[in-house]
Formats: sequence, structure tokens, C-alpha cells
Amino acid sequence: MSSIHPDKVIAEQLAGIGSVPAADPGDDGSLIDDPAVRAPLVLNNRSFGDVTNIVCGYAENPPGKWWLPTLLLAAATAGIGMAMIGYLLITGVGVWGLNNQVNWAWDITNFVFWIGIGHAGTLISAILCLFKQKWRTAVNRSAEAMTIFAVMCAGIFPAIHVGRIWFIWMVFPVPNANAIWPNFRSPLLWDVFAVSTYATVSFLFWYMGMIPDLATLRDRADRRLRRSRALGEALRIPDMVRAYVFGLLSLGWRFSSRHWHRYEVAYLILAGISTPLVLSVHSIVSFDFATSVVPGWHTTIFPPYFVAGAIFGGFAMVLLLLIPARELFANFKDFLTLRHLENMAKILLVTGMMVGFAYGMEFFIAWYSASEPELYVFLFNRAIPDWLHPDGAPYWWAYWSMIFCNVVSPQVFWWKRNRRDPRVIWAVALLVTIGMWFERFVIIVTSLHRAWLPAEWHMFFPTPVDILTFAGSCGIFLTLFLLFLRFLPVFPIAEVKAVLPQASPHHHGHEAHNNHNEEHGTPGGQSAGGHAPPRHHPDTPGGGH
Repeated sequence: MSSIHPDKVIAEQLAGIGSVPAADPGDDGSLIDDPAVRAPLVLNNRSFGDVTNIVCGYAENPPGKWWLPTLLLAAATAGIGMAMIGYLLITGVGVWGLNNQVNWAWDITNFVFWIGIGHAGTLISAILCLFKQKWRTAVNRSAEAMTIFAVMCAGIFPAIHVGRIWFIWMVFPVPNANAIWPNFRSPLLWDVFAVSTYATVSFLFWYMGMIPDLATLRDRADRRLRRSRALGEALRIPDMVRAYVFGLLSLGWRFSSRHWHRYEVAYLILAGISTPLVLSVHSIVSFDFATSVVPGWHTTIFPPYFVAGAIFGGFAMVLLLLIPARELFANFKDFLTLRHLENMAKILLVTGMMVGFAYGMEFFIAWYSASEPELYVFLFNRAIPDWLHPDGAPYWWAYWSMIFCNVVSPQVFWWKRNRRDPRVIWAVALLVTIGMWFERFVIIVTSLHRAWLPAEWHMFFPTPVDILTFAGSCGIFLTLFLLFLRFLPVFPIAEVKAVLPQASPHHHGHEAHNNHNEEHGTPGGQSAGGHAPPRHHPDTPGGGH
């Protein structure tokens, strides 16, 4: 606002005497474009007590009628996948569609796909935490859980693709009587260390963040048990289970200032450790291909290309899971607002353009290097259809599906109305998830199925075991995520409370008085003297009764 020619409308709004412009009919109250007004990250003027009751209610109250049928369907799909893995171990990898030329196909495609899905959790939790992005609080817990489950699904495929899984221990550098040691110069061994480190740190980061919330669930269950004893009522078995299980998992958390100090230091350290893992893990996975001499793989663009693609696919999966949850769970929209969805849609647009740039650079590098086999792979193994040229790509449909899903579909987010429409965002997220699987399939299969001699050319066709094993991994992932939504805190209670207006020591006004604390009867989570309560108080941003 210029000091010479002040904007009268904005000046009146800042002074509190002007009228607020009418909101967009599709706006939930979080899509405020006025720089003088801070967009809310939690809607409906929720108090500290409301946040605790809503988040804990997801784990304490029975879920909707949709949850059990969805869980049974996911568990049945996971069971089919486990049966296919058992059949593979009994029969051998010949049940897959592999051949002498295409010796890597769906198994490694699925491995790289799931590793990529697991990157968004670390990005949202660690990097956005270090950059003090408060909007992460609505999605970080779910994204962290998604990371753990995706890495678990990814770990299945390297173990089973070796054929004789009982020898998988030989990939680890442990002493053995045969004096057989892994090749430490091989990126396949680097994968073992990178993925195991990533899984360990991600699990610790996820679990560390849940400790205060687990203690909240423990104390609430214990309080209900004490109340039932005082009234002479029968003890509630679910509350007994919650009290013991959450009591064990909360590690003696008591909401003391010392506990909060240790927690925040440990959380920051884990965020700092996790940040380079985002860049390193998928870079090392890309070395499986980039360090080879196979045309289509032998390129230095793979590390940043794979990292950008992993973030791209990971964010798409977060949106794919949380937008339906936003509609199915009560009050979920209060914490996951349209502002959050718009921010993630912008990230999809940016990372999608980065991936599209990498696709174009692959053709440029193949041409500029004057490597005829390299250029042949990109032109005649991927881009040019076989119905346009006799030597054209039989897998052209997979390549162009990848281009449409990953490059074209996110372009709709240039329009603001599409970035703010959950239906459009979910549709694009679904296309991106499909496109990222096709990307890995195209990289692996189209680079292998045509060797140096035409006599060695072989097509790859997936078998039902290939398809059902991948479907089973999707079932495992969805089963674990549904169990997480049902039994664990979906949102970080302390962090959500910290972004509420009344969490600020400078917060004043009628909103604070309307934010009534039902349990203690004090307005706005404040003490009777009008000061903010101590950190260990149950209705403070860190509290949890």
C-alpha cells in the first residue's frame, strides 16, 4: 500500500471499519488472497479442547460404515498378493514374465515405484519443518505413515526377485564360512544401506512425533477407567487395551517442560538427518541404472530426475489418500483445508514440470552425445510408435501414457479454480500415480527388451502372478493405512494447536473469549488470570487430556 496514494478499501479493512469482499462460493474460508489477512489453517474457530477431542475421537470412536468393507477388500487383495509370493517361492521366478533379455521388469518397477511413493512423507515432515512451513501440520502425520508403509511394500520386491529368498542374507556384509562378501562397489549393495537407513530414520521420525499424542490417548483412556470405577460401572475392555498399549508406546511421557525440550531437540535432529536422505536414497536407487552401460540407463541426469519424480509421485499419493478421507471423516475438513490442497497442487505442478524437463533433456543428451544406440532407444524403443515406423516402439503406448499423466495432466493447475477443486486435484493425483508407475516400467523394460543384435530382441508380457503380486502390495499398503487411520492419531495434536490463533501470546479479541474450554471452563484455553497456561497444561498446544 503506497504511503502517497493509500488504498482506501484496504486501509478501512486494516482499521476494522471496512466491509470484507464476498467470498468465492467454493471457498471454505481458508482461500484468502488478501495479504493483510492471515489465512486460517484450522477452520470453525476450534478451541484447544476441540482439537484434542476431534483427533482422539478418530481413534476412540467407531469408524464409519465404509471402513470395515474397505479394510476387508484391501486385506483380501493383500492376501492374494502374499499367496502369489508363496507360489513364487515354491515354483521359482519362471512364473513371472521374465526372459533372457528382460531379466528385470515388474519386480524392480514396483520396487522403484514404492520407494518413490515413500519420499513425500520425509519431504513434508523434515524439509517443510526446517523451513517453518506451518501448513504441513495437516498432512505430515499421514505422509509419514505413508512413507513407512510404502518402504515396507518396496522391501518385498528386492527380496523375492533374487529367486532363492533364503539366501537374501548374503547381500549384507556379515561373516560367513564361504568367505563370500558383497561387492561394495555395486550400487545394488548401496541400495541395501540406503533403503534400510531411510526406513529406520523415517520410522523414528514418525514414532517420535506421535509420542505426545499417544500419551494423550493413554491419559484419556485412564481417566475413563477411573471414572467408571468411581461410578461402579463395568470396566471397558477397549479402554483397558488403550491404556496399556498407549502407555507402553508413550514411553512415560508426562507433558513436562523437560520432556518437551528433549522432544523438540530430538525432533529437530531427526528432521536434519532426514533431509539429506530425501536426496540421497532415490539418487542411490537411480545408480542401479545410471552406473550401467545399457543405452537408456547410462546417463548422469538420473539422480535429480529420480528425486524430482519421487517427490512428484509421493505428493500425488498423499492427495490420493487424504482427499477421500477428508470426505469420509467428520471434521476432517477443519484441519485439511482447501488452502492445504492448493499448496500441494502447486507442488504437483512444479515437480511435474521438472519431470517433463528431465524427459526432454534425455532426448537432448542422447542427440548431443552422438551415441547412436542411445538415440535409438529414445526414438525407436519409446517415442515413435511401431505403426509409424517398421522399427518403431511396441511399448509406445506406455511411453505416451507416461507423458500424458505426468506432464500434461498437471498443467490444469495453472487455473486457480482447478487448484481449489478437490475433485480435479484427486483426478490429477490418480493420473500422476499411474504415470509414475509407467515411468519406471518404460525406463526398465524399453531399455532391455532390444539388445545389440535383433536376434536377441524379446518382448516382455506380464503374467497373472506379476499383476497379482503388484496388486497385493497395493492391498498391503492400503490395509496398513486404514489401520493407521483407525487406531492412531491422524493429526499431530500439539502442532495443530500451535497454529491456532489463540496459541499466539499476542492473540486478543472476542475470538479468544468465544473459544470456550469445555473441560476447565476458562475462555480460549487461558487461565483465570488471562495469561497463557503452562506448556504441560492439558489444553495448551502441547497438552493432551
